[in-house]
Amino acid sequence: MSQPKGYVDPEFLRIVGNQINHIKQRSYSLMQIQLNHKVLDLGCGPGTDTIHLAPLVGINGQVIGADYDEAMIAEAEQRAEQAGVNAWVKHKRVDAMSLPFETDFFDSCRSERMFQHLTNPAQALSEMTRVTKPGGWVIVLDTDWGSLSTDSDETDIERRLVRFLAEAYLHNGYSGRKLYRLFKQQNLADISFEVFPIATPNYALARHGTQAEIIEKEALKSNVITTEELSRWQLGLEQAASEGVYFSSVNLMLFAGRKE
Repeated sequence: MSQPKGYVDPEFLRIVGNQINHIKQRSYSLMQIQLNHKVLDLGCGPGTDTIHLAPLVGINGQVIGADYDEAMIAEAEQRAEQAGVNAWVKHKRVDAMSLPFETDFFDSCRSERMFQHLTNPAQALSEMTRVTKPGGWVIVLDTDWGSLSTDSDETDIERRLVRFLAEAYLHNGYSGRKLYRLFKQQNLADISFEVFPIATPNYALARHGTQAEIIEKEALKSNVITTEELSRWQLGLEQAASEGVYFSSVNLMLFAGRKE
């Protein structure tokens, strides 16, 4: 079965998740979770965050992880069982455009790096707001792929590849910068935002984190770059890495809003 646009596997999520653990922790704190709360993690993937949320709500609380990918849900359920939290941590296959939960059901909800994959992020945020109780917090963490930057003399190639990633490879690659507008349109109160730059001098890690190999192949097939340009681009970055001067960065945006 072919994978959806921008699909990433659990191993990719694990590696990236390890790099942004401090941002994850900040997103948990913004949810203002208390014991016995019911919380939603939308776009939960293989349960990376639901298991960490489990001790925050306690055994009398409830964590629901929701994702569209059946394989991710199956793995998340297995991980919850292995962690011994499956009595109060459940995972469900859902459509983010129409959540199967009652209005005002959750004390808080979060979504991490899911909005970049959506064709209708406004509807997803509307649904997150609907299922959150008045006074509860809605938290969204997402990437602004337009901010991806790599030190290179080949600026034109670099910008073309970034635009291809943000505009062709992903449905909503400029997601991070759009979140303020979306939160305001939902009439959420006490909106706050934080910007987290993720930077690395590690060429191999950066290539993996940006799915560079896939992006470059797709850009080549789409005639965004030529074979000669791709070769020149890769050789330049490999040389920078060998000289210890490689550097790249991208921004993640963390937004919080309270439902009135």
